[in-house]
Amino acid sequence: FFNGLLEQMLMALTETPAWKQSQAQRLLLQHRYLPDAPTEALLGDVPAEWLISENGLRYKLDLGRKQNNGLFLDMRYGRHWVQEHAQGKRVLNLFAYTCGFSVAAIAGGAEHVVNLDMASAALTRGRENHRLNGHDLSRVSFLGHELFKSWGKVRKLGSYDLIIIDPPSFQKGSFALTRDYQKILRKLPELLNGGGQVLACVNDPDIGTDFLIQGMAAEAPQLRFEQRLENPPEFPDISPESGLKALLFSA
Repeated sequence: FFNGLLEQMLMALTETPAWKQSQAQRLLLQHRYLPDAPTEALLGDVPAEWLISENGLRYKLDLGRKQNNGLFLDMRYGRHWVQEHAQGKRVLNLFAYTCGFSVAAIAGGAEHVVNLDMASAALTRGRENHRLNGHDLSRVSFLGHELFKSWGKVRKLGSYDLIIIDPPSFQKGSFALTRDYQKILRKLPELLNGGGQVLACVNDPDIGTDFLIQGMAAEAPQLRFEQRLENPPEFPDISPESGLKALLFSA
């Protein structure tokens, strides 16, 4: 019943002036509550791959094949911030996924970016995203490792002027946000250059900003909270604390 109402509401959008002005040709509905999160085409078809442009940068998306499409669109302002503040910096991108932050950093003039993610397929897509933008891959490193077994490699490639932490809430056998985030915060002082910055993110609706602010104060008191980045207007939430939290800290 609910799905039927939702589909009616979404199809009604296709009759609005805003939709027609957008010249959109497809309307896709992903059922993320079902196994494998299947995607249904309400209008048009489901393309296997899709190239998009964001802030002048290109990314390849997978639509309808996996739960996640290859780029977290609600983090658009975070990538834009990185692009604007990466000039000349050495950047560590933890839980890099398909390297959206890395693409933004290199486009913003970063000296070097180190991407770490245990999913080698995601890092392969990250390389593709960099190539789509004509980037020099000698300025980018890709570590397909589990973070807590790889601090030595991370330190060896450092130190860093900007560290980005954007983990999943839970990754089976590897990461649980409420248990493991503090372990990362504890390592920041030995990885970060003086005057460096940390962009620490949480996207769990049940965990608010205090989790990061208090956690940083306890584990890395040298870092002070500066600001929370805004979220794009396309992703409103019932409460600001339920939405994406992207917090900036400075040494």
